[in-house]
Amino acid sequence: MKENHLKRLLREKKPCIGAWLSIPSPFSAERVAGLGFDWLVVDMEHNPISIETAAAMFMAINTSNYTAPMARIPWNNGEHIKRVLDAGAWGIVVPMVNSRAEAEEAVAAAMYPPKGYRSNGGGRYEVSFDASRAEYTSKANDEIVIVVQIEHIQAVERAEEILSVPGVDVGFIGPNDLMSSMGMIGKTDINDPKVVEAIDHVLKSAEKCGVAAGISLQNAQEVNARLGQGFRFLQLSSDMNMMMAALKGELSRVVKMKNRYRG
Repeated sequence: MKENHLKRLLREKKPCIGAWLSIPSPFSAERVAGLGFDWLVVDMEHNPISIETAAAMFMAINTSNYTAPMARIPWNNGEHIKRVLDAGAWGIVVPMVNSRAEAEEAVAAAMYPPKGYRSNGGGRYEVSFDASRAEYTSKANDEIVIVVQIEHIQAVERAEEILSVPGVDVGFIGPNDLMSSMGMIGKTDINDPKVVEAIDHVLKSAEKCGVAAGISLQNAQEVNARLGQGFRFLQLSSDMNMMMAALKGELSRVVKMKNRYRG
């Protein structure tokens, strides 16, 4: 059975760099997987990605020997967790986890008995991990990565109790929703003192609980800065954002396009 290298990196307290996949395409997922990311998350929360497409994207990511295929599920419930893990995901990102009970529910849904209640049925997880069904089911509890999103001020206030739940590997900060919950909806100033304080509290809580702190970022400069602060699970934007930024930048340099709509 393949080792989940991402789980090992987290256990060794080493930084892990990844990105969100927003485009529902195994073709683009395969190309991104060849770039050298430690992990890629198929974002099923905010994008029109079906379970069939997600499974194909996990297959495409599996063509790389160094990139873990993961999924951000639409919401924290057992059905979503079971389906993506059975489809071959090596880990899950669970949105809007605001209490210890919600973190415990996510872990239980991702774990086989006796640690949880994940159903022991068929799936393509065997192919994803290059294992027999018996081997996978005996080792999956130790190989699946569980990321809970700390993206509400209530979760920040309860960060330590959430991140101390056995089985949680990462507490991942979603700045946009966090700021919205703090009355800053639509704002982007992550350097606001209140936001800085909230982020620092989550980082310190993660360190105290022995898990990795993660955060969503937009560029390499931001990633390098957060690495220096001690974050260990860092998202370098998404395929869609990077594509749009590159196309917009190049289009703006085309003289014909710049002059087209001038009177």
